[in-house]
Amino acid sequence: MNQHKPLVGADRHLPEFTVKGFVLGAVLSMLLAFANAYIGLLVGLTVSASIPAAAISMGSLRAFKRSNILENNMVQTSASAGESLVAGMIFTIPALVMMGAWDSYLYGPMVGIAIVGGVMGVAFTIPLRKALIVQAQLKFPEGVATAEVLKVGGIEVDRDHPEKQATDEGKKGFLSLVEATVIGGIFKLLEAGVGLFQGNVATVKSLFSGRYLFQGDVSISPALIGVGFIVGLNIATLVFLGGVIGTLIGVPVNWAMNHDGLMAAAGLDPQASWSSLTSADWGAVANASWQNCRRIGVGAMMVGGVWSLISLAKPLIDGVKVSLAAYRNASSNADAIERTDYDIPINYVAWAAGLGSIPVFMIFNSALQDYPNKMMIALLMTVLMLIFGFIFSSVAGYMAGLVGSSNNPISGVTIATVIVSALILSAVMGVDGPAAKIGPIAVLYLAGLICSAAAIAGDNMQDLKCGHIVGSTPWRQQIYQVVGVIAAATVIPIALSILDKGQGIGRPIVEGGSFLAAPQAGLMRDIATGIFGGGEMHWGFIYIGFGLAVLLIIVDKFQERSGASFRFPILAVAVGVYLPFGLSLTIFVGGVLAHYVKRATSNANEKQQRTAENTGLLLASGLITGEALMGVLVALGAVFHVTMSINPPGAALFALIALTAVVVYLIVRTLRAARA
Repeated sequence: MNQHKPLVGADRHLPEFTVKGFVLGAVLSMLLAFANAYIGLLVGLTVSASIPAAAISMGSLRAFKRSNILENNMVQTSASAGESLVAGMIFTIPALVMMGAWDSYLYGPMVGIAIVGGVMGVAFTIPLRKALIVQAQLKFPEGVATAEVLKVGGIEVDRDHPEKQATDEGKKGFLSLVEATVIGGIFKLLEAGVGLFQGNVATVKSLFSGRYLFQGDVSISPALIGVGFIVGLNIATLVFLGGVIGTLIGVPVNWAMNHDGLMAAAGLDPQASWSSLTSADWGAVANASWQNCRRIGVGAMMVGGVWSLISLAKPLIDGVKVSLAAYRNASSNADAIERTDYDIPINYVAWAAGLGSIPVFMIFNSALQDYPNKMMIALLMTVLMLIFGFIFSSVAGYMAGLVGSSNNPISGVTIATVIVSALILSAVMGVDGPAAKIGPIAVLYLAGLICSAAAIAGDNMQDLKCGHIVGSTPWRQQIYQVVGVIAAATVIPIALSILDKGQGIGRPIVEGGSFLAAPQAGLMRDIATGIFGGGEMHWGFIYIGFGLAVLLIIVDKFQERSGASFRFPILAVAVGVYLPFGLSLTIFVGGVLAHYVKRATSNANEKQQRTAENTGLLLASGLITGEALMGVLVALGAVFHVTMSINPPGAALFALIALTAVVVYLIVRTLRAARA
């Protein structure tokens, strides 16, 4: 094993705990939580915020007289926690509102779940740092990329000493991010605020005298282009493949095999002549068919969640063993531990987990309301939280090292949590009487805690990898992660309340209106209520999803053994099946653009390729951030009935032209950066 040498050696002590660092990290965590709440609810995917957080912190710290790369890394550590924590919350908590358990997004319970789950996620992964980063040397792609972004800013910045000033490259990266953020924000304002652009173009056609039913659409969104650009061609293609299966194939096949049932589901007379159906009727039938077909995605996600655990069992056990051995060696040579290798002590971690179980118990005790023997059930769920929380946080940390945070199947392991915990609780509580109502609520509380812990775990390991490269002090970085968790937790309920009242989460606020799909939350609701007997699971379509998942596993294993770079992770296809087709189509376009840029710069030198990659990531992140933040502002305006939509006849054409311009801008700016 090569001896690692950090950029800032262990013998150097640059300021890491600073007032401006804590304040800036907390503020950016809140900002990124708002932005990622919107995009995550829209498409069911979130992307790592570490790189844009590093660029923003770098640009912000330039306003101060002195700063350094370690302080910069601390700020991005706090800031990126906002993106990760909101993923854990939006994948689970909206289910409580969608199922009617909550009338609105309750501030107190949500803050409690977010803080406890997030802090537990940090604590659970501290023992894994040595095993996964130092000894196993997993690649942690976003952590490495973030370190590269931080390096261009220089180790130290001091106006009084020109030799310590940051390079212009750091400034260019920050300005690129701001520029793209403004473009994304203006686009969203013209679409959702002013109504000059049409956000979605859809069509439903009945062909061959009604025997073939076609449904298709395209979402016109720079943010979706950005998502596809960041996740890359492989994942974007699989999401698109899922859309093809669920919509272009599933809708007409379902209609051909189930005419009468779909007519009834659409509120139409099954005996009515097809020639008498209006365009609106065909649209209702197509939507009913698609609602059935998206259950295929549910089945695939369920298998994908379980498969994630099975495939990671051995490396996880090995990683924990190595980590414990490393801690035993460290405890016997405490005085010899270098600054760059000093974590929060393991006994403090144990105390944090023990003390954290108290609010966990109180949260479950509250969720169980007046259920008989609720203290015993709350104690059981607390134990499940500690066990599942550690296992799934370890899985998330390990997966972040393999495939990165953006591709981390957090929702998959949460699905496994919901299934296993629902089965355990239904066996203990039964499925009749109060248990049918309270059981799913308790399961979703557990899912919220574990999903938040797992999401933060992946982000924490990614940030610690960056710190390992640049020479940060691990225990200080872990403290900053907690600061980011607490800051984000205070605003996530506000963001979800605004989005729900302004746009609708999981259901429209006006009949027939558009809304944020919240696919994972809808899935969690259906699984929890279905196992407790309170909802229709549509098992036929779910079984098809099981079969699709098994096929994907076989194909993926074949690709793995053949050494192919193109893989078939189940959850990417499953999300594509569950999402509206228009979203997956635009994400696919973004993935194609990323591949084109990579091919166009393949003959450039290593520095030019890295510059192009970082610039593309920053521009894509800016498009996402700008559109997402403006989406929250537009939703806030809708809450207060501030509307100014003009909806001109050519809104769809205007939007397509503008989106084409954004695509050209993304390509030209990225390639120009490589040539500069």
